[in-house]
Amino acid sequence: MSKYKSALLILALALLSTFVYALQVKIKNRQYKRTHQAALALVTGKKAAEAVRSLKALLEKTPKDAETYYMLAVAQAKLGKLENAAEALQGALDSELPPGRIIGGTRTGLEVLAETKIYKKLLTDHGNTAVHGPMLGCISHDGVKVWVRTAREADIEVIVSEKSDLSDPVGGVKGRSKKTEDFTAVLQVSGLEKNRPYHYGLGINGEKPERAGTFRTIQPPGNGLALRLAFGGGAGYTPQHERMWNTISDSKPDILLLLGDNIYSDAPQSPEMQHYCYYRRQSRPEFRKLTASTPVYTIWDDHDFGVNDCAYGPKIDSPAWKKPVWKVFSNNWVNPGYGTDKAPGCYYDFQLGDIHFIMLDGRFYRDKQTKKKKKEKEAKPEKNAPSMLGKQQKKWLLKTLRDSKATFRVLCSPVPWVFEAKGDSLDTWNGFKQERNEIFAFLEKEKIEGVILMSADRHRSDLWKIKREGAYPLWEFNSSRLTNIHVHSTMKAAEFSYNAKQSFGLVSFDTTLDDAAVTYAVRNIDGKEVFSKTLKRSTLVHK
Repeated sequence: MSKYKSALLILALALLSTFVYALQVKIKNRQYKRTHQAALALVTGKKAAEAVRSLKALLEKTPKDAETYYMLAVAQAKLGKLENAAEALQGALDSELPPGRIIGGTRTGLEVLAETKIYKKLLTDHGNTAVHGPMLGCISHDGVKVWVRTAREADIEVIVSEKSDLSDPVGGVKGRSKKTEDFTAVLQVSGLEKNRPYHYGLGINGEKPERAGTFRTIQPPGNGLALRLAFGGGAGYTPQHERMWNTISDSKPDILLLLGDNIYSDAPQSPEMQHYCYYRRQSRPEFRKLTASTPVYTIWDDHDFGVNDCAYGPKIDSPAWKKPVWKVFSNNWVNPGYGTDKAPGCYYDFQLGDIHFIMLDGRFYRDKQTKKKKKEKEAKPEKNAPSMLGKQQKKWLLKTLRDSKATFRVLCSPVPWVFEAKGDSLDTWNGFKQERNEIFAFLEKEKIEGVILMSADRHRSDLWKIKREGAYPLWEFNSSRLTNIHVHSTMKAAEFSYNAKQSFGLVSFDTTLDDAAVTYAVRNIDGKEVFSKTLKRSTLVHK
């Protein structure tokens, strides 16, 4: 071949490579979690053909990526090319996509394949199993709730036994999943003994219940106990980091707190996108294993509720998508509550032994903000200072704090309490100084002691000490890089700050001691403990 022809060939290959890249770049992002969301946005935006071209280009680079095959099937189905969609589904299954991703839920976009051979076979093989879950929540001294999603409306049975083979059941409950609840059901198991380990089984549509997981009941409210919890946020879908859920499981927590940015849908007006993001996380075997035996409590943040750093004002029905997003959230978790009838949201409280957890919604009612021109104005009290919580939630919070008799009160926020956590950004409590200071002043006025702060949002793990003149310091445990690729810089002002790897917070309470204690440890995705600090209850009192 001549040098001239060789040069032309090299140029042609370069142009082809550029063309392939141009197709990819329309849907590809440095963060894996965004790649297929961008493709789905093309599909729902009536650009399915463009999505098909881009996804095929991606498969040239990553021929074994199950998620790309799955989204290709969604795009082909949208175009009415059912044979091509079925072929893509087979590629997804061959690449180890969980079957529940295809037959689970109402918003997959693949329902049009119901009469195809591959879809019918999946329903035959998995129609009488849980496609998502079971997931535990609302643990108490005498029971637990079990959440599950099925492929179709189904009868569900949960049995509980002290034996691993589920013989001699000591409790059970029956229920039914409903299409109106996105084919989910929440079953309450009651009448169990306090502080005792149990095994439970799950049966669907008359099938014999099979062992699904374990749990341990808690001490009754007011009683001392040793409690171990894992917490964090920033859990964007990243296949190579989904092993984090196994690492957390290995730490053997009694409960798991997910404090926001749990799925990163970032599409409040697209139910399809919200469901897609929930389904792909809930289908991961690592996540299912953890939550089948560890009760979960959740709140949302901006990327689960709306978009980055969002604030839409205090009205319940404005924007019009607020309640629908809240409905999707409530269908996908098993929390003790979701606000109140008059003021919905993801705020609620629960008590385990003598530890009281208060979970806050920092998004539904958040006032819109603009930066002040003069910093000196920030120090002056404002008549209509911006609110993160809204009137009803703040009223509920203060009453809940006043009525609490617990040894420890844990205030959980989706964003950091400390002002310095995000520079001069108004997205944290830094943008709501007056409201935060009002809450802290209330703690002092009512002599409320034993308060611990927890938060997420920043893609790292921190310990902060918030000093208060004339009052005990408030310690804040912050962690929000469970699975995310993206990372935020460490903070010199913090007592400790870690971002070298994905990490989570492991918090151990022991209120059976003469001087009750709480220990905050930071563990990375490999299970290595990189930090630990113990606080005594006697240091969290008014003098």
